[in-house]
Amino acid sequence: MNFIVAADKNYAIGNNGKLLYHIPADLEYFKHMTLNKVVVMGSKTFLSLPKHPLPNRTNIVLSKHTSHFEGAITVHDLDELAVALKDFNDSEVFVIGGGAIYKQLISYCEYGYVTKIYANTNADTFIENMDISDNWILENSSPIFTENNLDFQFLTYKNLNVKRL
Repeated sequence: MNFIVAADKNYAIGNNGKLLYHIPADLEYFKHMTLNKVVVMGSKTFLSLPKHPLPNRTNIVLSKHTSHFEGAITVHDLDELAVALKDFNDSEVFVIGGGAIYKQLISYCEYGYVTKIYANTNADTFIENMDISDNWILENSSPIFTENNLDFQFLTYKNLNVKRL
């Protein structure tokens, strides 16, 4: 399993249930990385999507609630998630948010694909800071790009201590 996220320089990822920045290149990167793959998310993320379920992906919603999310596989705990993922290759699975889901699943991810945005703004949701974590090493980085007056780059981190579901 992997995760993909856009985070600012303080590893902030959202505010009031919304993404912090609009960067079309990041949206294209997200689509490229997740198309025809499995995306795992929480219920708030699923409901916040402009189009749900995300097309051309297997959508899995991890939610403590008994709700069913149309067009998605709904699981209620890590055991059910493990069963739902058993027929998929780990490299084809992407955790896409929100904050509570990242916190719950990040240690099970082998790779983290972070669009690092060199800015900061008001935020109420954060992800683990890969740059200071003992478990994560930077494996690859793109050049720095600029779009919508924001500098950003695509970073790939590898987890040195992956847990298994």
